[in-house]
Amino acid sequence: MNILGQKMKNRNLLALVVGCLGFFGMVNANVPENEKNALLALYHHTGGQKWNTTWDIDGDVTTWYGVKVANGHVVGIDLFRNNLSGKLPDAIGDLGYLEYMNLAFNDIGGAIPESISKLNKLKVLKLEMNRLTGAIPSQIGNMGALIKFTAFNNFLGGQLPQSIGKLTNLKELNLSSNSLTGQIPNSLGELSKLESLGLFENRLMGSIPKELGQLQELKELVLANNELGGMIPQEFGQLASLQIFQIQNNNILSFENYENMNFSQFLVFDYDREEIEIKYLDFDINQTRTVDIKFEDKIEE
Repeated sequence: MNILGQKMKNRNLLALVVGCLGFFGMVNANVPENEKNALLALYHHTGGQKWNTTWDIDGDVTTWYGVKVANGHVVGIDLFRNNLSGKLPDAIGDLGYLEYMNLAFNDIGGAIPESISKLNKLKVLKLEMNRLTGAIPSQIGNMGALIKFTAFNNFLGGQLPQSIGKLTNLKELNLSSNSLTGQIPNSLGELSKLESLGLFENRLMGSIPKELGQLQELKELVLANNELGGMIPQEFGQLASLQIFQIQNNNILSFENYENMNFSQFLVFDYDREEIEIKYLDFDINQTRTVDIKFEDKIEE
């Protein structure tokens, strides 16, 4: 190869290298500063240096463990069982393009920041098996894209916000094993796509809302181990998709409306047998069993 040809080859190679460097620089530059700062706040507030798999915070955001970037925005965070501690920062609400966040099975304490309600593109929020306290943000109804919200086995308290009824895309809501108080909001009856509702082992009281009978897609309804009273709503006879129903260890005064339900559809039906007169039952009592479904086995890695 002559000298001219070699020079041309070198120039082309240099242009390729510069182009690649420019591309990777663009990827990093395209992550807005406020989103990167929100990630850094998460890192610093939850003991990032002690995570099982930590971040090189001087490196490109796209290389950070568990962070997914698409079209120049942070769209996913998966730090499942990664030894996070501390508290969630308010800056989490600046991740406006986030679609998936899994912080389950860590040691995160403190309250769920109110700012999380700004994440209106978030579809999956998994916070189970942490040490979260305080109330569920009252503006959670603004998170209209949510399909799955799980926060079981924490220390959440206060009442369930009525605004949850605005999460009309929700298919799974599991807040079992917390310290939630007050009544179950009737607005849950607006969740027409809901397939699984877990409120096991809280301090919920009052009557069970008849509006839950509108949930035609509901397959799992776990209300056991609360302080619920009154009677089973007659409208529960409309729950044609229901397969798992747990109501034991409450203060239910009347099971009369059980006769309106089709027990042959159940895989699990748990109740306080001593409070039910056999005359109301039109199914084989040996078909039922007593189990506590806490959903701990629904782990997604």
